[in-house]
Amino acid sequence: MAAAGKPQQTGLRMSTARGRWVLLATVLGSGIAAIDATAVGVALPSIGRDFGADLASLQWVVTAYAVTLAGFLLVGGALGDRYGRRRVFLIGAGWFAVASLLCGIAPTAPALVAARALQGIGAALLTPGSLALLQASFDPGDRARAIGAWSGLSGVATAVGPFLGGWLVETLSWRLVFFVNLPLVAAVIIIAARHVPESTAADAAGRVDLAGAVLVTGGLVGLSYGLIEGPDAGWGSPAVLGGLVIGVLLLAGFAVVERRVATPMLDLDLFRSRQFCAANLVTFVVYASLGGALFLLPLQLQQVGGYSPLAAGTALLPLTIIMLALSARSGALAERIGPRAQMTVGPIVAAAGFALLTRAAGDGGYRLDVLPGVLVLGLGLATVVAPLTSTALGAAPVEHAGIASAVNNDVARTAQLLAVAVLPAAAGLTGDVYLDASRFASGYRTALWIAAALCACGGLLAWLGIRNPARVRPTAMPAPPAAPCRHCGIDAPPPVTDAATHL
Repeated sequence: MAAAGKPQQTGLRMSTARGRWVLLATVLGSGIAAIDATAVGVALPSIGRDFGADLASLQWVVTAYAVTLAGFLLVGGALGDRYGRRRVFLIGAGWFAVASLLCGIAPTAPALVAARALQGIGAALLTPGSLALLQASFDPGDRARAIGAWSGLSGVATAVGPFLGGWLVETLSWRLVFFVNLPLVAAVIIIAARHVPESTAADAAGRVDLAGAVLVTGGLVGLSYGLIEGPDAGWGSPAVLGGLVIGVLLLAGFAVVERRVATPMLDLDLFRSRQFCAANLVTFVVYASLGGALFLLPLQLQQVGGYSPLAAGTALLPLTIIMLALSARSGALAERIGPRAQMTVGPIVAAAGFALLTRAAGDGGYRLDVLPGVLVLGLGLATVVAPLTSTALGAAPVEHAGIASAVNNDVARTAQLLAVAVLPAAAGLTGDVYLDASRFASGYRTALWIAAALCACGGLLAWLGIRNPARVRPTAMPAPPAAPCRHCGIDAPPPVTDAATHL
């Protein structure tokens, strides 16, 4: 392993065999988490039937993974910078494999939830290394090509997840959704160990902020527990109140610790920028509506509409195709005209998509009741996601580009996991109501209208809070490229790489 503080710039080229092996390892590494997260959503009804689980248990299957992933994502990137990106990438892959095995053999719903929490920690170690390894390994002239190829292929992996999950559930068992990770992880470990060069960050110094990671993860767990269990146990029960109070206190402690430690996981000075705060607030609102609604949609399609797992898994495929086809063009348009218009219009269009999806599983069939909403939602998200991410990054100083990207990612993930906890209860969906088709359909429609209203508010917030940057005439010499992202595995909060989404 390389010595800390001396990154190895190997200057790999896309045209070389080793360069292609490195790209394959990183694509598979990020793709595993994407496939698993999206496939699990389709498997939830089958998991519920096998375990006789209520809706709260299904929420925890999603939330347990999301909480630990969000809580340890930043520290996973910091560990890679300091102790070796390949080393942490390999540890994360092995951890993810063991946790996937535990998920697949889980005898009860609580055991599955615990294994999913462990799986989230593995993903937090695995995910940041994917892009960081590309940035550290490839020659600057080929770096953009490598990252572009990684983004596109990772998007394909995301699109495959629901289809693969639906096929595995329908053909064999939901347990195969987790077992399928094992050969993929084995391939990642073999390729990375043989072909991926080691690297560390030149300025990695000080202790890794494990205290911050523990505090933020514990805070999210406490809040999630209170919000998920409150409707059934009663909001005044000691356990629910204790969870909510402990969650708030731990998150407050996290803010205090980040102000005092020498090398904080999160630089709170970033939030002095109005543009940065506004972009992340819009991110929170848009991804909360997305995560909460798309947690419920696969249940609606299968439990109410009678869709098979495979049909439910492919129902949202057009949304992913639209995102892959239009997101880059949307980002280019935002660079020309500024992000404010698209960040205003995109959430409103997406809200219209959620409103149309209130008809899902009606008498009109897929083409009339599901596809129109999917298409409109896809257009809205394609309009807003790229400028939303670029605005969050652009509002931070260049030297903080990595942490700004990581913060925007974590905001999106946290929004989704809290929405999965809150939205069903807000719509009256508690206990085993998902087993009653008529009652669930009524609550589902209420939830989708709430998601539509929330998403539309995101457009209003963007109009009020986002400002287009001043146009600057190009100078004779272009500005040097931004420093590579050190803390995060992806440049944007992906529309579909979280356990709370099922696209």
